[in-house]
Amino acid sequence: MSRLNGVGVALIAPFNEDLSVDFDSLTRLIDYNINNGTGFLVALGTTAEAATLSTEEKKQVTEHIIKVNNGRLPLVLGIGGNNTLEVKNQIETTNLSDFDAVLSVSPYYNRPNQEGLYQHYKALASTGKNIIIYNVPSRTGQNLEAQTTIRLAEEFPNLIMIKEAAPNILQYFDILRKKPKNFQLLSGDDEFTLPVTLEGGNGVFSVIAQAYPKEFSTMVQLAKDRKVDEAYAIHNKLVEITRLIFAEGNPAGIKTVLAEMGIIKNYLRLPLVAASESLQSKIKQEMNSI
Repeated sequence: MSRLNGVGVALIAPFNEDLSVDFDSLTRLIDYNINNGTGFLVALGTTAEAATLSTEEKKQVTEHIIKVNNGRLPLVLGIGGNNTLEVKNQIETTNLSDFDAVLSVSPYYNRPNQEGLYQHYKALASTGKNIIIYNVPSRTGQNLEAQTTIRLAEEFPNLIMIKEAAPNILQYFDILRKKPKNFQLLSGDDEFTLPVTLEGGNGVFSVIAQAYPKEFSTMVQLAKDRKVDEAYAIHNKLVEITRLIFAEGNPAGIKTVLAEMGIIKNYLRLPLVAASESLQSKIKQEMNSI
């Protein structure tokens, strides 16, 4: 069974004022999460603004995460794109010895149909590496339907799980009801974490948890222990801050929270910009009430 369960954190990439990568802040963030109950770490996901990192910077960030983590938590590496052969080649030529799996977003912009999505992940599965399917229709413009996910899960054992972030929670439940036993589903939506875990999901790839790792990890464990009321008490405490951090896009909100905590500096790379003053004010107010 995969070591990737509970709360996985999609690490941001902190920047300095000159927009160079802030490795000192990244060290603080990793240690903070490891010391407060996070289950695994995700490098170069969407939250890391990976689309704006150069190839060399991606290499440096990855190496830094490996070094600071020092084998303490399982690691996942994001390698995705909309050119199937290029993604396959990257997976085959990257040293993945420090990683439990590759997280690969379904192809964006081209908008393939279900057969195209199936063939894409079939090609990635042919690498023999552990692959996590990532379905996020709000970013890709196309939904990987439950029946396609089940088809892939049944045919390719090294497609080990899905990070499901469809807006319809019933899709999560359909996958959980029909999936093969060894295939895992983790929520890709922070707010759906609790109901999805109670339904049989294995946890979450979280954004908000890198700011509140102890609370979020406790909530997921309570859900697995079927302590529903206690779990919902934590969910309800964090639901407003969770909504606020996504109000102007990711990772503008979470960077505001982490900067307020003194872990990072609040800089993003274009085309993303920092949260507006009004949103930052709301976030700070909500943090104080938490």
